[in-house]
Amino acid sequence: MMKNPDFTQLREAMVREQIAKRGITNPDLLRAFMDVPRHSFVLQEEINFAYEDHPLPVGEGQTISQPYIVALMTEALKVRGGDKILEVGTGSGYQAAILAQLGTRVFSIERIPSLARQAQALLSSLGYHVTIDVGDGTCGWQEYAPYDRIIVTAASPAISPLWEEQLIVGGRMVVPVGSEFSQELVVVDKVSATHTKSETLGGCVFVPLIGKYGFAK
Repeated sequence: MMKNPDFTQLREAMVREQIAKRGITNPDLLRAFMDVPRHSFVLQEEINFAYEDHPLPVGEGQTISQPYIVALMTEALKVRGGDKILEVGTGSGYQAAILAQLGTRVFSIERIPSLARQAQALLSSLGYHVTIDVGDGTCGWQEYAPYDRIIVTAASPAISPLWEEQLIVGGRMVVPVGSEFSQELVVVDKVSATHTKSETLGGCVFVPLIGKYGFAK
């Protein structure tokens, strides 16, 4: 195990080897991954592994996703500066930080109160203005709807009808859809008030999303 690792060097290697080499080339996105200190979002006992090519536990049975998956989902969202984004599943706050670094307005909902508190404190300490609440993310967050983009960071059995309702026409969402054990990463575009189209980006594995339109506890 490394002692006193050079996190800047490790972050550069992560961006170069795990993200750029896999086809993520948007310079703003790569810069965001360089600017956000991923090691701040993992448990202290996992800090030496923060930039490795796999997910890590963050407590309460939840995980911080593999860096490439975070990059892939963020790229698929096609965010623009000023976009209002709903994130379902705050977790450690890392995905929210990446989105905030890209100049978006992030509204994130988390089921587990302790994670929501920790993420809010950490994001605020790092200067990221993210609005977080505790609740059932499968129901979206009507208070701040509609959203330009929605990103879901846990496995859902289907696309929640409330996410579709809260997404603007012309908006996009990225959701892992499938069973509790394996999913497909699905991109959904809302082309009219009553019609969506979708495509899949490949297989993935996320922790299950719990809630009214998710999996049961």
